Amino acid sequence: MNLNRTVIAVAGLCLGLASTAFAQEKTFRLLTWADYAPAAVIEQFEKESGYKVEVTLSNNEEMISKLRATGGAGFDLAQPSQDRITGPQKEFGIYKPMDLSKIKSELFIPSMLDATKKNTTQDGKVYGMPHIWGTEGLVVNTKLTKMADYTDLCRADVKGKVSMRLKRPTLISFAFAAGKDPFALYNDPKAYTALMEEVGKTLIACKPNVKFYWDNKDQLLNGMRTNEIVAAQMWDTGGWKLNGEISDIQYIAPKSGATGWIDTFAIPAKGKNDAAAYAWINFNMRPEIAAKVAGSAGNFTASKGADDLTSGKLKEQFKASFPEAAIKNIKWYPAVPAGLEEIEGRILDRIKAAQ
Repeated sequence: MNLNRTVIAVAGLCLGLASTAFAQEKTFRLLTWADYAPAAVIEQFEKESGYKVEVTLSNNEEMISKLRATGGAGFDLAQPSQDRITGPQKEFGIYKPMDLSKIKSELFIPSMLDATKKNTTQDGKVYGMPHIWGTEGLVVNTKLTKMADYTDLCRADVKGKVSMRLKRPTLISFAFAAGKDPFALYNDPKAYTALMEEVGKTLIACKPNVKFYWDNKDQLLNGMRTNEIVAAQMWDTGGWKLNGEISDIQYIAPKSGATGWIDTFAIPAKGKNDAAAYAWINFNMRPEIAAKVAGSAGNFTASKGADDLTSGKLKEQFKASFPEAAIKNIKWYPAVPAGLEEIEGRILDRIKAAQ
């Protein structure tokens, strides 16, 4: 009698463990940004794949913190920016290498795929695939002025009529506009310092042109709406928003290249469902799915051909701002080595203090 009960109890325990394991195998845990996994996309993925999606919303700092605390456990896929992968991986080991054989690379825009693979490679292994991306370039009221590159913000005819950020992207952008590649000097602090000092002198000379250094989007957008400023260094979606209100205001990818960020797909070191992670990546890169995600996020994805499926005004704006040559010319931010932001901070303080 007792033996039978023991057998039954053990059998029940085994069945329970098997059921739990099966449930885990069919659950996909995603750590991502707001609006990157809209409900309709999740519903379609669950219906097609049989997986149950659990979404946790986060940002770069929180993603790294959560994965660091668990050694890379708790999630099957995370979406850090590409410049936040190799550093944390080297220090904390929170990701596992991508199995490129499981990625449908033909679904990606080649230039973005290549850039992300390069910028997320650690010890010869790739740790990230591109997903959502955006850029910073020029937003210009074309009725009032014409511009082609960042240095045009410093022309005499727009004195007191432009805006930019007093942040590191401005230093980077003006370095490219001067014909230099700041990213190529990331591992040479002496040469990087010399370049930043050169850029600092340019921006100090440009100060009379700056109506204000913007630090919040409302200040910047209202400045453009009221013609208080005629041009600004600004992000793409802000320019497209203004274009929707005032057709003469346009977002322009500068001649020297817009600077770009990419939020990636990365697999945590102790994720339990890699199969679901790869299924989600390939599903999201299908053009018709990527177009839905773009509509939710307000930014485009690295899916090849998805922009053609985006509806309405946003599609027109994207095509006008980003012909193929402009996309290929985007300067994607790589990981920032330790010490560089300190160098940049000194230059920015010098610009701020200049009279």
